[in-house]
Amino acid sequence: MAVLENIGYRALTEESACEYVKSLKLFLPDEKITVEEIGDGNLNYVYRITSNRKSVIIKQALPYAKVVGESWPLTLKRAKLEAEVLKKHGEFVPHLLPAVLATDEELALTVMEDLSHLTIVRDGLIQGDHYPKLSAHIGEYLAKTLFSTSDFALHPFEKKKLVAKFSNPELCKITEDLVFTDPFFDVETNDFEAELAEVVQQLWANDKLKLEVAKIKYAFLTEAESLLHGDLHTGSIFASKSETKVIDPEFGFYGPIGFDVGQYIAHLIFQVLVRNGNDRIVIRQQIEEVWDVFSQYFSEAWENSVVHPFTKVPGALESFLAKVFKDAIGVVGCELIRRTIGLSHVKDLDGIEDSSIRLYVKKATIQLGSSLIINRKNIGTISQLLKELEAYTS
Repeated sequence: MAVLENIGYRALTEESACEYVKSLKLFLPDEKITVEEIGDGNLNYVYRITSNRKSVIIKQALPYAKVVGESWPLTLKRAKLEAEVLKKHGEFVPHLLPAVLATDEELALTVMEDLSHLTIVRDGLIQGDHYPKLSAHIGEYLAKTLFSTSDFALHPFEKKKLVAKFSNPELCKITEDLVFTDPFFDVETNDFEAELAEVVQQLWANDKLKLEVAKIKYAFLTEAESLLHGDLHTGSIFASKSETKVIDPEFGFYGPIGFDVGQYIAHLIFQVLVRNGNDRIVIRQQIEEVWDVFSQYFSEAWENSVVHPFTKVPGALESFLAKVFKDAIGVVGCELIRRTIGLSHVKDLDGIEDSSIRLYVKKATIQLGSSLIINRKNIGTISQLLKELEAYTS
């Protein structure tokens, strides 16, 4: 992997992105190449550079949030951090991440493997597609990356060095606000249909709910358990029926393991809420599978650990997994609510054309999220989570 000379930040255009890739000698000198801007995210430019022989992706961070504009400045350091997370996680699951080909800290960009032969999972799921290996792969990704960067696998000195290296305060603040704070208060960043005003007002007035959210947020702020992806939703995963690749870990930092687990499960729940019949059953099975596979791989790593003496204490594994699961359920509830009434929505819900159905599903999503947050201590298994979900899908 090349690390190029710093030449000063500038936002790339299609033309300059093409010239930049030529300078890396990733293509032959006389090779005809084309470039297109393909990004639809909130924070970055993404270019695909293609020839008849190969293709690569350039992802460049902008110094502001693309979704809002220059009034919301952002650090360019997130590009380097994202590349470092890809490399660190790639030590444990290289087959589940894109290859990093080059980085440029000054230009705040990463050149990586093109995954255009795969589909963004959210888009595929909305179209009704199925990915039979998706949750098995994500369960493996979660278990291996999160265990391997935790105190159960690392010497304390090494772990603390990594906590410092992957400090990501600017993007963590976005999560702290948009996931754990703003949706639960009457703030201008919230975004919801007028017909949802009554259920939203009830949410804002629910001090019992807000107390539990405060506890979940505090864990996010203080529990540096493992190196998280930090934004593991179905829009951050490419897949086919046989292959899965996790992308976009620019929100990565050291936090509670249950955060990544809960984010992924929450975005599968959106699909449970909008599907019917056998299509719904398939997604329920994916939810069950991701936890089962995560638990299996995590347990195997735990049993083989020689770093942490308490891994050999009877009941310690079960106790820790129960803690992760409870944390995950709380995150699921917060994510369901924030993606319904907060700043950044999901196409799974907003794309429902029939307004009466869309509003019904969104109300159910808010109510389900609230119930999970308040009752998370009483939901100790995936089966109990799926049973809770049934009440909102009848």
